[in-house]
Amino acid sequence: MVIETIQQAREEIERRCVADLLDPLIQVEQYAGEVVSLSYDEAIVQVHDYHRHRVGGLPSQCFLIATRKEPGPTCDWNDEDACVILLRVQGPASLPHDAEALQIKADAAQRSSEQDHYWDREELDLHTRNKISFAGLKCHRVLGTFYVDRQDDGTLVRRFGADISNYYATCALKVYKPVGRALEIIANYRDPDRLADHPLREERVEIGRVRYTSTDRRGRGVDTVRIHLAPTDLLRQKTALFGMTRTGKSNTTKIMARSVFELRYRNPQSGRIGQLIFDYNGEYANENVQDRGALKNVWQLHPNGSAEDVVTYGAQPHPNDPNRRLLLINFYLDNMLPLGKQLIDELLADEKVRYVEGFRGVSMEPPGEGASEGTLRRYQRRCLAYRALLARAGFTPPPSFQRPRGRNLFGHQLLQAMRESEHEQREEFATAADVLERLNRNQNVSWDQLATALTGLHAFITAKETGYEEFNTRYMETSTSGTSWADQELINILGMLAQRNGPVLVRRALNRHTHTVERDFAQLIYEDLCAGRLVIVDQSLGDPDLNRTTADRIMEYIFRQQQLVFSSGQVPPDVIVYIEEAHNLLPSGKELDPKDPRTIWPRVAKEGAKLHIGLVYATQEVSSVHKSVLKNTANWFIGHLNNTEETKELVKFYDFADYQASILRVQDPGFIRVKTLSNPYVVPVQIDRFYIGAPEAAAAAAEAEGGGQ
Repeated sequence: MVIETIQQAREEIERRCVADLLDPLIQVEQYAGEVVSLSYDEAIVQVHDYHRHRVGGLPSQCFLIATRKEPGPTCDWNDEDACVILLRVQGPASLPHDAEALQIKADAAQRSSEQDHYWDREELDLHTRNKISFAGLKCHRVLGTFYVDRQDDGTLVRRFGADISNYYATCALKVYKPVGRALEIIANYRDPDRLADHPLREERVEIGRVRYTSTDRRGRGVDTVRIHLAPTDLLRQKTALFGMTRTGKSNTTKIMARSVFELRYRNPQSGRIGQLIFDYNGEYANENVQDRGALKNVWQLHPNGSAEDVVTYGAQPHPNDPNRRLLLINFYLDNMLPLGKQLIDELLADEKVRYVEGFRGVSMEPPGEGASEGTLRRYQRRCLAYRALLARAGFTPPPSFQRPRGRNLFGHQLLQAMRESEHEQREEFATAADVLERLNRNQNVSWDQLATALTGLHAFITAKETGYEEFNTRYMETSTSGTSWADQELINILGMLAQRNGPVLVRRALNRHTHTVERDFAQLIYEDLCAGRLVIVDQSLGDPDLNRTTADRIMEYIFRQQQLVFSSGQVPPDVIVYIEEAHNLLPSGKELDPKDPRTIWPRVAKEGAKLHIGLVYATQEVSSVHKSVLKNTANWFIGHLNNTEETKELVKFYDFADYQASILRVQDPGFIRVKTLSNPYVVPVQIDRFYIGAPEAAAAAAEAEGGGQ
């Protein structure tokens, strides 16, 4: 008897728990109709105009719930009735009496055509009006089922399954339109199994409100429901933002970036997530007339915000951003010498002249550890000649290279052979020897003097009967290496310097050089990201090709560094990369050329998750993005698209087919259909307007502009 009593008490507690979990979804006062047909994929709901009006309308794409559960502790947790089916309205559906109802309405309208009244008020009796007030709604999408499940520890929890487990032909289901708290639960449901295993998995940030239609009537329990984003959905995942110009893509990006940025104040230990934005139009790094504050000032939104948490980079200085770092390198410095040479080689890739091809074959990578003294001296001569070529091409040297440095790089026997030459250019050789000897003694020599002297040295080495061959034979006989004094790489650099057009060709890379920096910007950006900063790369100024190759190199560097951390058995830091106007950086939907450097982007899409790289890309056309990127995208933010070719691509993913007509028709800024990794279905959202300023002013501006854009 005692055992039975305990069991009954336990069952009563569980029934109350079931009520606590499911009853918030069942709002009896929001009764809308009855399910008259149900299958695994769709339902037909019969509604009456009275109930339609009472619940504030039933717009297309609105959520409905269908259930047999009565409010209160009426069901055991595993009963079939202990569930709530989630539906989405797609449009009208036919009912058996529709033809008769249509005839009645047509006759009434005909009688009223010459009268000064409305036929539904004057031409119909109450019985007839009630009869034809019933109509069908097609819920083409049965989104799934909210049900109660028992966890391993015995506790009961609310879960969502993306289907229904069973249905009966004669099973009556009451239908309700969720508003307020019920709609908040539905719109913000997150599948716990899909949330990232991350210290921030329970964090939520507001991004907007529920909005079903372009005709945005307020005060009906829908527009007050706030939508929250789980920031961890963006971590290690791909996120797409599609929409025409001026439909709110940039504003949505700012809201997402701000949401992730603000996590540092909620969770100082785990909330510092590095974010990198490739700002194609300069609208994140600079203030403009359409914004309510630039994203670079997002740190001002918090009392403990620090300007050091946001760093801007650009190809050129900006008068309103004195702390901006330049996306340029110093071609002279040892740590950037190989990189500068690589950039020059890329710019000269199409030049088929022999001396240019020889120059491209020169490597400026320093010798490895343990290299011999002779190898180091040869590398130093190569660097000296390369820097002389840069100077002649117009590259301003930094303060540490105001004059050449090359002590004891040119032996006495070489200089003597140049002075004793009987060649017709002997005066040029002798003058060059004098300059090189002064350089040996660390005396003052200008870059121009050195370039001229090295041009003479090149002629001495390559011309016939100058005396170099005799000198070189003696040198090889006495050298421990047995090799020529001048290696081929030095000769190739000198050949580029000696050609009249050589420095002119090198000058193509002049816009990538600055004498004011000491470290590679890609390395600095990665360090900023590891420190959890928001990094904005302003690409609005400068050459488009330069901007693209710069972005490719930054991404390549980040990818390689994350790879190194991962392969060493450590956990890479979380990084989110945003690409505005992504069609300018991401490869197109066509097949990639394997030699195309932009293959780094599909690699990020495929392998970025394990390297803790999240990718957010915004553009106007779904078809402009490579298929390998689309197929690996978990989060989708979709605004207005103006042609069926793009929506046909879009409906291949998730349940966006339900929204195809709305996406084509509705052009309201900020009206976005959102599907995230942890949310099992698409939710229509009016994204908040990004604003830097007082909260009261931001709220007033959003209200005045209909919720932002």
